[in-house]
Amino acid sequence: MKRTGFQRGLGVFWYLTLAFLYAPLAVVVLFSFNEANSAARLTEFSLKWYQRLFSNDVIIAAFQNSLVLAVASSTLATVLGTLVGYGMYKYRHLRLNWLIWFIYLPIVMPDIVYGISEMTFFVSLHQAFGILEPGLGTMIIAHVTFQVPFVALLVYSRLVGLDPQLFEACNDLYANPIQRARYFIVPVLRPAIISAFFLAFTLSIDDFVISFFTAGPESTTLPIYVWSAIKKGITPEVNAIATLMIAAVFTAAVISFAIQRARPVRG
Repeated sequence: MKRTGFQRGLGVFWYLTLAFLYAPLAVVVLFSFNEANSAARLTEFSLKWYQRLFSNDVIIAAFQNSLVLAVASSTLATVLGTLVGYGMYKYRHLRLNWLIWFIYLPIVMPDIVYGISEMTFFVSLHQAFGILEPGLGTMIIAHVTFQVPFVALLVYSRLVGLDPQLFEACNDLYANPIQRARYFIVPVLRPAIISAFFLAFTLSIDDFVISFFTAGPESTTLPIYVWSAIKKGITPEVNAIATLMIAAVFTAAVISFAIQRARPVRG
C-alpha cells in the first residue's frame, strides 16, 4: 500500500511538472485565437491575427530570414558536427583526448558572452579586411558554431554504442575508406545525423541572443521581431508568431523522436 501511494504521488508530481512547463505555452496558443486585442480576457474564436500575420511584409521577411538561417546553419553544422563526432570517436584513446572537452564549452557558455564575442570578432574582421559585414552570413556562421557541439555529441554517442568489432570487420573485408563510409558508417549514423539536424534546426529557429548580436539591419529574424514588438505590449499577433514557432519546434522534435524510435541503437 505504501508503495502504491508513493507511485501515485510520483504520478501527481509528474502531471504537476508537465502543467508547470506547458501551461504558459498553452496560454500563448489560446490567446493567439482570441478575437479581442486583449491578454486579460477571452472573447470568441478568431483567425484574424493569423491573417494579419501573413499579410505583414515585415513579418514575412523575418520568417524567411529565420527559415534560411535555420536550414543553412543546420545543414553546415550537421556536416561539420558529424566529422567532429567521428574524429572524437576515432581518437578517443589518444593522449590528446582532453581536447575533446573543448567541444563542451559552446554548450555551457552563457549566450550573452558568446553573442558579444561573436559580434566583436565579426566587427573586427570587417573593419580590418572589409569582410563579414553583420548580416545573414555572420548569423549563419555564429549559429553553426554553437550547433556543431550538439551534433558532434549525438554522433559520438551513436558511435560509442556500436560494437568495435564492426569496424574490424570492415578491415577484414578489405573495404577502403570510401567504401567503409558509404556502406557502413553513413547508414549506421543516418538516424543520429537526421536527429542532429532537427535538433540544430530547433536551436536555430528560436535563438535570440546570438542572432541579435550578429544580425544586420536587413536580417531580422522572428525572435528579433518579437522582441522589438513586445516593447509596445503583448498582442495576439505576437502570440500568433509564438504559436507558429512552437509548432515548428514541436514538429521538428517529434520527427527527431520518431526517427530515433524507428531506428533503435544496436551494438
